[in-house]
Amino acid sequence: MRAASISDFRELARRRLPNIFFEYIDGGSYAEVTLKRNVADLEAIALRQRVMRDMTKLDMSVQTLGQTLKLPVGLAPVGMAGMYARRGETQAIRAAAGAGVPFCLSTVSVCSIEEVAATGTAPWFQLYMLKDRGYMRELLARAKAAGSPVLVFTVDLPLPGARYRDVRSGFTGGTPLQQMLTQLKDGIAHPAWTWDVALNGRPHTLGSVQAAATSGRRVTDFLSWIAQNFDRSVTWKDLDWVRESWDGPIVVKGVLDVDDARDAVRAGAQGLVVSNHGGRQLDGVLSAVAALPRIADAVGGDLEVYMDGGVRSGLDVLKALALGAKACFVGRAWAWALGADGQAGVARMLDILRAELAVAMILTGCANVRDAGRELLDRP
Repeated sequence: MRAASISDFRELARRRLPNIFFEYIDGGSYAEVTLKRNVADLEAIALRQRVMRDMTKLDMSVQTLGQTLKLPVGLAPVGMAGMYARRGETQAIRAAAGAGVPFCLSTVSVCSIEEVAATGTAPWFQLYMLKDRGYMRELLARAKAAGSPVLVFTVDLPLPGARYRDVRSGFTGGTPLQQMLTQLKDGIAHPAWTWDVALNGRPHTLGSVQAAATSGRRVTDFLSWIAQNFDRSVTWKDLDWVRESWDGPIVVKGVLDVDDARDAVRAGAQGLVVSNHGGRQLDGVLSAVAALPRIADAVGGDLEVYMDGGVRSGLDVLKALALGAKACFVGRAWAWALGADGQAGVARMLDILRAELAVAMILTGCANVRDAGRELLDRP
């Protein structure tokens, strides 16, 4: 099957990946109410169709934080992407660079910041705050030395949410022997993935934090290490500590509340991502797109406002822009595409988003994405 939509990549990834990794990408926390809301609330927004306008020239570019994006889209940080395709983060950033969009590297990536930057494009770097501040200072220095232009400080994961699918799949929980047998069975059932990733995609460690995560041999062992080492004591004052080692733009990721957005402005952030971590943290909260308009209205003139969560098409991108986002970040979409067909899959996924965005712009009479506003939406 040739993928024609984001949902097609999901199905292709489901077929190719071992169940434990597919469920890890696909799942959310608890009953997955927020995960579903992210998608459903975007689907429920109606675009306002307009006709008989000259749409000969379309401009999809945006300028943000000193960069020009050819498309108002970025690849959000996704943990352990190197388990979805061979050295997966390097494949994904090559696809992103080819499309002229940013790639944000997760702290818990398989490929290190240095390996990813060696592709010729420095990624935005996503920071989780660990208890070992000495190592955090070293990690920030490495990101800076690698040329990362933007730091994305994720603030909604003081501990991992309860993700039932990971327990059911055997990714977490159970004894080490049970986990090993489950993973072995999964690998045998997916020979193409086994050859590409399990045998030829090593080493399977968290490249950027490998020196700090001294316990555990397999990538799945690091999940318990993460839960034990993420710092729950972080406050807005810690942004001052981050700035001691980072002099570039800081984007705060994981904001859903207007008061938190105002705190981000007061703390001196240059941007924020309206996000509920893809429905993987606190279940039952607002969808990202439901929280977006109030936050954009409150602080959009003070910093850059981005959104992630539930974006499954170029139409969704235009809806988010109309509600105040400067750009959208996609997570599952590129992870599914990477799992389906590596770099080529991610490139194809971005081409699909671009083509769908073009249709949405033409049929709403929006020739320039920078002009997108709420007049594009059909609202009561």
